[in-house]
Amino acid sequence: MNDSGILYFDVMASPVGALRLIADAAGLRRICFESDRHPQAIDAAGRRDAARLAPVRRQLDEYFAGTRRAFDLPLHAVGTPFQLRVWRALCGIGYGETISYAELAARIGNPAARRAVGAANGRNPLPIVVPCHRVIGRDGSLVGFGGGLEVKRRLLDLESGALPFALH
Repeated sequence: MNDSGILYFDVMASPVGALRLIADAAGLRRICFESDRHPQAIDAAGRRDAARLAPVRRQLDEYFAGTRRAFDLPLHAVGTPFQLRVWRALCGIGYGETISYAELAARIGNPAARRAVGAANGRNPLPIVVPCHRVIGRDGSLVGFGGGLEVKRRLLDLESGALPFALH
């Protein structure tokens, strides 16, 4: 049976609230926070499949425990060619590092595209795994994050070693 059009999901508890994990046969498609700015509904074809998403849960748990700094998962983000380019560039921001939107625009070879880069960053369907939380304002301020600025601060604190998370 061809399952390429079927979405699979699971929900996991995390130190930043419940995370809804959504995948298809090709890989992880989306991670949604409880209060996501761009919520993703599971259509009628969606199936809960904890076993399929177990590697994602395990790697996220390791990240929150401070033992994982990079993810090794099949990803299947869907977006425009520009968004995909921005999301690939996000993966080049190292653990514990932050950059500005202007620097991210320069990294994709389009320094004038700061606003477009910001919009693409805000539509990142795979937060945490594709680390959009590592992009901050030029002045160092926390700006925009689908899970909210408090979650962004907690993720950055985790990566700086300032905040060890206790898993529940």
